[in-house]
Amino acid sequence: MPERRQRPAARQSRTSGWRRALNPPQPPAAPPSGQPPESTSEQTLVETGSVVQSAVYRDGVRVSSPGSLAETYTELHQQPGGMAWIGLARPTGDELLSLAAEFDLHPLAVEDAMEAHQRPKLERYGDTLFVVLRAARYLDASEEVDFGELHVFVGPDFLITVRHGAAPDLTAVRRRMEAAPELLALGPEAVLYAVLDSVVDGYAPVVAGVQNDIDEIETEVFGGDPAVSRRIYELSREMVEFQRATRPLVGMLHGLIAGFAKYGTDDELQRYLRDVADHVTHTSERVDGFRQALADILTVNATLVTQEQNAEMRALAEAGFEQNEEIKKISSWAAILFAPTLVGTIYGMNFTHMPELHWVLGYPFAVLLMAVVCTSLYVIFKRKDWL
Repeated sequence: MPERRQRPAARQSRTSGWRRALNPPQPPAAPPSGQPPESTSEQTLVETGSVVQSAVYRDGVRVSSPGSLAETYTELHQQPGGMAWIGLARPTGDELLSLAAEFDLHPLAVEDAMEAHQRPKLERYGDTLFVVLRAARYLDASEEVDFGELHVFVGPDFLITVRHGAAPDLTAVRRRMEAAPELLALGPEAVLYAVLDSVVDGYAPVVAGVQNDIDEIETEVFGGDPAVSRRIYELSREMVEFQRATRPLVGMLHGLIAGFAKYGTDDELQRYLRDVADHVTHTSERVDGFRQALADILTVNATLVTQEQNAEMRALAEAGFEQNEEIKKISSWAAILFAPTLVGTIYGMNFTHMPELHWVLGYPFAVLLMAVVCTSLYVIFKRKDWL
């Protein structure tokens, strides 16, 4: 990590272009009851500006709470060996340019912080670290995972957090660090590790919520819920985003661990970071397991749907076969009854000139003919299994 250095009363920016492009922001009006918390609502942010909270610390103790960036710079100049911790939420371009000019932030890092939608990464620009984190929170009402983006600038005597989204809530991090002055006295590196720990700890409720969703999905799959396929797909997409948020963190933390000896990181911070790395590794493995489980569930669901469709087709085929059998029987009896009807109809016309009209054996012959035809048709249909 960067070495601590004594901050002069005034410093010149190495990047003079930032100062030429800078329009100094006007200090926002102070809120009626002190500084707003890190989790300030969107309406409050509109009224007070993007600076959620700014504080200057010395030896782990807060010595001032400036109300604007300009006041923060002044207070930090007046505190040799002090540290500024500035929290921003969706800052304006002018605010980021002001920070860049004051703390010599690299233009590429500032550009990333302006545009957001960055992948998790850790980059070093001289004596400044630029860290991008993806925070996550589980929304119980909609059973969805909401992702936020956090950019962190870490320098020798400052730490700047830039939030794009509702998560994470850094109020607890600040309270935790202020309650442990001996840890906060270790400087911006300690705050960075606390922020990392907060983001990683925020993954635990998400993991629990997703595990519960997967359990419910398994029940729905075997219960035949037709809407479960869409739920599986949506949760799979969220797990892809979750994996993109967690997997890069493993390499980032191992990179920080590898720099312990080079930058003389405090032993307590080393243990702290290793614990965070263990949690990240565990979370990443769980997310990988979720993706595989959802893929397996989707396969099982497709198999069950196919089996159900096959069963329906088989039932329809059996119904059709039974219907055909009934039609055969009806057709057979209709043909059998049609034969005597035909004979009786012909001999019942009573025309004057009919050859068999005055024949003595005409009636027995007609009856016998009907019986022979009906019996023959019955035997034929019976052999063909129509009756």
